[in-house]
Amino acid sequence: MTVDDDVSGRVVILTGASRGIGRGLALHLARRGVHLVVTGRRRDRLDAVSSELDALGAEHLAVVGDVADRDGAFALAAAAVERFGRIDGLVANAQTFRSVTPLEDVTEADMDLLYGTGPKGTLWLMQAVFPHMRDQGWGRIVTMGSNGALNGAAGYGPYVASKEAIRGLTRVAAREWGRHGITVNCVCPVSVAHRTPPTDDPQRAAVFAATFANQPVARDGDAEDDIGPVVTFLLSDACRYMTGQTLMADGGAIMLR
Repeated sequence: MTVDDDVSGRVVILTGASRGIGRGLALHLARRGVHLVVTGRRRDRLDAVSSELDALGAEHLAVVGDVADRDGAFALAAAAVERFGRIDGLVANAQTFRSVTPLEDVTEADMDLLYGTGPKGTLWLMQAVFPHMRDQGWGRIVTMGSNGALNGAAGYGPYVASKEAIRGLTRVAAREWGRHGITVNCVCPVSVAHRTPPTDDPQRAAVFAATFANQPVARDGDAEDDIGPVVTFLLSDACRYMTGQTLMADGGAIMLR
């Protein structure tokens, strides 16, 4: 790595680290010397990731939490500062997911759940880390969008709406906080990244098949080796002049729209 993209010693909060993309990101960042504060809702899964980080010799703090809890977001930031003395980066990865639902059947509870854990949860985390980044004059925030949201994936109305709201918040934060040395960018993995093809859900199976049928890089993205390097770049000094952007880590799938 060059000096610009060296992230060793940086303190990064990573939500939703107990499985899937979040787990892959945690392992990738740990191997590059990042000091991690990782969160998840289930203690058993979080403990498993914590054990993997221990095996890598990674300095980290594991905190059980719900991203929809605004007070919890501020408590998480405080815990990070207490443990490591500062906060350099945030990767707002966690969000609850819902099964395929036709738009006409979407309920208020569906929307509340996806917005609570998506754009609202992302905003609470942004607010929690902002003063620490502002005061040190440096910060990196990475949000997570979705290829499926940009494509308007059928059956995923609440998820699509919430992911696009996150991209909107990303641009606003980038515009408001750039003067403080904070960059804010969004990564969009392919919509089925980190998931295994379903065997009992024809609708989701069709989504998998369509996703990779004509994709230039015709495979699913690996969370650690494909998506991790993109996030690492966005957390580094190399990203000092890029903000408010959406990076498609999707094997070129966005070109199939």
